[in-house]
Amino acid sequence: MCQQCYQSTHSPWPRRGFLLAMGAAIASPAMAQVDVGQASRLRGLVPADKIEQAGVMQYSQLMEKARAQNALAPEGHPQLQRLRAIASKLVAQSGKWNDRAKDWRWEVNLIGSQQINAFCMPGGKIAFFTGILSQLKLTDDEVAMVMGHEIAHALREHARARIAKSQGTGTILSIGAQLLGLGQVGDLAANVGTKLITLKFSRNDEIDADLVGLELAARAGFDPNASIALWEKMGKAKGGKGSPAFLSTHPTGPDRIERLRENVPRVKGLYQQAVGKR
Repeated sequence: MCQQCYQSTHSPWPRRGFLLAMGAAIASPAMAQVDVGQASRLRGLVPADKIEQAGVMQYSQLMEKARAQNALAPEGHPQLQRLRAIASKLVAQSGKWNDRAKDWRWEVNLIGSQQINAFCMPGGKIAFFTGILSQLKLTDDEVAMVMGHEIAHALREHARARIAKSQGTGTILSIGAQLLGLGQVGDLAANVGTKLITLKFSRNDEIDADLVGLELAARAGFDPNASIALWEKMGKAKGGKGSPAFLSTHPTGPDRIERLRENVPRVKGLYQQAVGKR
């Protein structure tokens, strides 16, 4: 598909179909929080390879649906190439937090939608919506902060612990596919009539992803100050027409920004070292 065709057919996104289904998932109620102290034990209940396989499967299904609606950016799209260039730098640093990441088949795609959203599934499957780039007018450093945060959720296996928690409480759920940032889990045990249960990361998960994502981006050569600018933009967008979908699972606020402000100096040296190497 040519770039002009993509741009003309994807702004705005169709009112029905894929976007409507995704929006409904985003707005669904969240489950109870998981205490961070239980994370290691809970992850042991769910094999890492199984949840990664489920993430890959769910990601593939979403991309196929987007492609069927002419909503998947073509390979030559400049914004897609930009996202992949940023991702390549972040992925190069990911092994410091998860040894399995070096074997993930990382993938980055861009979906035409006015939604302000992005996610990374288990197994390194990343997607951005055009709305988060265009409406927030993100710089490369700010994109890296969004992407680093989402990648951090995958590296720290927050979804794995959340799904294990669901199993432990007797919820009808087998090894599921977790849409990080979107909060939807699929019951892959059933061939028909998949039951969806929404998840929302705990406050501790969000703090962990913020700080790991901040260091990940700094090590990759992206200015850590952009994390503050990003969340300030998110806060302003929240006051506009409709709240960004991203904020349904990543609520902003002064505490979040202040915590990042306190931690930026701690990774400044890593950023300067990375920039110096380049």
